Amino acid sequence: MVGWLIIAGFAFPTSAQVPNDNIAQRRVLKQNEAATSATTDCTVQWSCVDEKLTGKCIEYHNDQWFEFTPRTSGRYFVNIEGQKCRDTRGVQLVVQIGQPCEPATYRVLSCTSLGSQDDVFVTLDSLRAGQPYLLNVDGYLKDFCQFMLTVSDKPRGVPALAPPSAASVAPSSNQVVSLRWTLPDSLGAPREFRVLRREAAAFRAAVVAVVPVQRTTYGATSPEYTWTDTLTTAGRYLYQVVTDEDEGRVPAIVQQQWYAYSLPLPQPDKAKAQAAAEAAKRAAKAQQGWERRSHRARMKRLAGQRH
Repeated sequence: MVGWLIIAGFAFPTSAQVPNDNIAQRRVLKQNEAATSATTDCTVQWSCVDEKLTGKCIEYHNDQWFEFTPRTSGRYFVNIEGQKCRDTRGVQLVVQIGQPCEPATYRVLSCTSLGSQDDVFVTLDSLRAGQPYLLNVDGYLKDFCQFMLTVSDKPRGVPALAPPSAASVAPSSNQVVSLRWTLPDSLGAPREFRVLRREAAAFRAAVVAVVPVQRTTYGATSPEYTWTDTLTTAGRYLYQVVTDEDEGRVPAIVQQQWYAYSLPLPQPDKAKAQAAAEAAKRAAKAQQGWERRSHRARMKRLAGQRH
């Protein structure tokens, strides 16, 4: 049985289709070897994939294939870097095992959607020595991306963690954003947190703050943290708080949330508002006068008919 690692990503326009568009010509990777590629003009071998296994995570459009075989068992990281895409969606990663091009034998191990072009990594625990893992890169929702892919024993970037839904976030006219997070005991004692911010339409996140880890008088790490940001432009913003990777520690996301900032509606001009109110009064008065005259005329006609 062959283990499969599948990445669904975006295609970046290039001059020709890559040879590993076909699974039979998959590119063999060595540990820590960076592979630069693009999915432009690739096609889907529908006999080799099954979208029912990945649900809404994957929609295949133009996939290509790689292979990696660990020399030793243990934890590895798929680092996805240097994305240059037409849209903002980034890549997706699916890990599965099974016989190549026999979907009935597949078993999906993980499926990760990214939604941006940030440098990210996906953690793969308990890979087996001598077990081939196949990597499949696909253009997600017909985006076009160039990317660099590395299977390594060291992570680079931030963890590839799906963000919460932005659709449920109600817009606020308050431009001050307050973040609160907790440092779990399981993460040990990192030196600092990085606060990343990305507007929904932006390709990449930017580091907007570095918050040092605080110590109590007894030398223990403080568990609770807060940080505030002031926005100047309306939009939907994703905030992520990430621990550092000091002393070989794997970075972790301890907080992520969307914030929707909308500019307050402009206050109406006082003179214009007063003029509009007076005009409405005049219109109402004219309407009342017309109704009274109409009523008197009607009563006069009725009186004439009785005589």
